[in-house]
Amino acid sequence: MDDPELEAIRQRRMAEMMAARGGAPGAPGMPSPEDAEQQEEARRAAEEQRRTMLHAVMAADARERLARVALVKPDKARNVENMILTAAKRGALQSKVTEDQLKGMLEQISERESAASKITIQRRRPMFE
Repeated sequence: MDDPELEAIRQRRMAEMMAARGGAPGAPGMPSPEDAEQQEEARRAAEEQRRTMLHAVMAADARERLARVALVKPDKARNVENMILTAAKRGALQSKVTEDQLKGMLEQISERESAASKITIQRRRPMFE
Protein backbone atom coordinates (compact mmCIF):
# COMPACT_ATOMS: atom_id res chain seq x y z
CA MET A 1 0.00 0.00 0.00
CA ASP A 2 3.03 2.29 0.26
CA ASP A 3 2.90 4.35 -2.88
CA PRO A 4 6.21 6.19 -3.49
CA GLU A 5 4.39 9.08 -5.18
CA LEU A 6 2.02 9.48 -2.23
CA GLU A 7 4.96 9.37 0.19
CA ALA A 8 6.76 12.08 -1.82
CA ILE A 9 3.65 14.29 -1.68
CA ARG A 10 3.41 13.77 2.08
CA GLN A 11 7.08 14.64 2.55
CA ARG A 12 6.73 17.77 0.41
CA ARG A 13 3.57 18.88 2.24
CA MET A 14 5.21 18.28 5.64
CA ALA A 15 8.22 20.37 4.56
CA GLU A 16 5.89 23.18 3.40
CA MET A 17 4.03 23.15 6.72
CA MET A 18 7.26 23.20 8.70
CA ALA A 19 8.60 26.08 6.61
CA ALA A 20 5.35 28.04 7.02
CA ARG A 21 5.55 27.56 10.79
CA GLY A 22 9.20 28.58 10.83
CA GLY A 23 10.28 25.16 11.94
CA ALA A 24 12.10 23.89 8.91
CA PRO A 25 15.12 21.78 9.78
CA GLY A 26 18.18 24.00 9.67
CA ALA A 27 16.14 27.21 9.83
CA PRO A 28 17.89 30.07 11.63
CA GLY A 29 15.21 30.32 14.35
CA MET A 30 15.17 26.64 15.25
CA PRO A 31 18.10 25.08 17.08
CA SER A 32 19.37 21.82 15.75
CA PRO A 33 19.08 18.76 17.98
CA GLU A 34 22.81 18.99 18.73
CA ASP A 35 22.48 22.65 19.77
CA ALA A 36 19.48 21.86 21.95
CA GLU A 37 21.42 19.03 23.58
CA GLN A 38 24.40 21.32 24.23
CA GLN A 39 22.12 23.98 25.74
CA GLU A 40 20.49 21.38 27.98
CA GLU A 41 23.89 20.11 29.09
CA ALA A 42 25.05 23.67 29.83
CA ARG A 43 21.87 24.30 31.84
CA ARG A 44 22.42 21.10 33.83
CA ALA A 45 26.04 22.04 34.52
CA ALA A 46 25.05 25.54 35.68
CA GLU A 47 22.38 24.09 37.98
CA GLU A 48 24.87 21.61 39.43
CA GLN A 49 27.38 24.41 40.05
CA ARG A 50 24.61 26.42 41.74
CA ARG A 51 23.75 23.49 44.04
CA THR A 52 27.43 22.99 44.87
CA MET A 53 27.87 26.65 45.79
CA LEU A 54 24.74 26.61 47.95
CA HIS A 55 25.94 23.46 49.68
CA ALA A 56 29.26 25.16 50.46
CA VAL A 57 27.78 28.34 51.97
CA MET A 58 24.79 26.91 53.87
CA ALA A 59 24.56 24.90 57.08
CA ALA A 60 22.75 21.56 56.92
CA ASP A 61 19.70 22.74 58.87
CA ALA A 62 19.35 25.78 56.60
CA ARG A 63 19.57 23.58 53.51
CA GLU A 64 16.84 21.33 54.89
CA ARG A 65 14.55 24.29 55.62
CA LEU A 66 15.16 25.74 52.17
CA ALA A 67 14.32 22.38 50.60
CA ARG A 68 11.02 22.31 52.51
CA VAL A 69 10.24 25.87 51.41
CA ALA A 70 11.05 24.91 47.81
CA LEU A 71 8.42 22.17 47.93
CA VAL A 72 5.71 24.67 48.81
CA LYS A 73 6.93 27.91 47.18
CA PRO A 74 9.62 27.25 44.56
CA ASP A 75 9.79 30.90 43.44
CA LYS A 76 10.40 32.12 46.98
CA ALA A 77 13.10 29.48 47.50
CA ARG A 78 14.76 30.52 44.25
CA ASN A 79 14.76 34.16 45.40
CA VAL A 80 16.42 33.18 48.68
CA GLU A 81 18.99 31.10 46.81
CA ASN A 82 19.75 34.10 44.61
CA MET A 83 20.18 36.30 47.69
CA ILE A 84 22.57 33.81 49.26
CA LEU A 85 24.60 33.32 46.09
CA THR A 86 24.83 37.08 45.49
CA ALA A 87 26.04 37.64 49.05
CA ALA A 88 28.58 34.84 48.67
CA LYS A 89 29.91 36.26 45.41
CA ARG A 90 30.31 39.70 46.99
CA GLY A 91 32.11 38.15 49.94
CA ALA A 92 29.47 39.36 52.39
CA LEU A 93 29.18 35.98 54.12
CA GLN A 94 31.67 35.46 56.93
CA SER A 95 30.31 32.04 57.87
CA LYS A 96 27.81 29.52 56.60
CA VAL A 97 24.20 30.66 56.43
CA THR A 98 22.33 29.35 59.48
CA GLU A 99 18.68 28.51 59.82
CA ASP A 100 18.04 31.76 61.71
CA GLN A 101 19.65 33.81 58.94
CA LEU A 102 17.57 31.90 56.41
CA LYS A 103 14.40 32.72 58.36
CA GLY A 104 15.37 36.40 58.23
CA MET A 105 15.85 36.24 54.47
CA LEU A 106 12.48 34.53 54.06
CA GLU A 107 10.86 37.27 56.14
CA GLN A 108 12.52 39.96 54.00
CA ILE A 109 11.16 38.39 50.84
CA SER A 110 7.70 37.98 52.37
CA GLU A 111 7.66 41.66 53.39
CA ARG A 112 8.68 42.72 49.89
CA GLU A 113 5.98 40.56 48.31
CA SER A 114 3.28 41.71 50.72
CA ALA A 115 4.18 45.37 50.15
CA ALA A 116 4.10 44.88 46.38
CA SER A 117 0.76 43.09 46.40
CA LYS A 118 -1.12 45.33 48.80
CA ILE A 119 -4.66 45.96 47.59
CA THR A 120 -6.75 48.91 48.73
CA ILE A 121 -10.48 48.83 48.16
CA GLN A 122 -12.34 52.10 48.03
CA ARG A 123 -16.06 51.75 48.31
CA ARG A 124 -18.38 54.34 46.88
CA ARG A 125 -20.74 55.89 49.31
CA PRO A 126 -24.38 56.20 48.33
CA MET A 127 -25.35 59.68 47.25
CA PHE A 128 -28.42 59.83 49.45
CA GLU A 129 -27.80 58.65 52.96
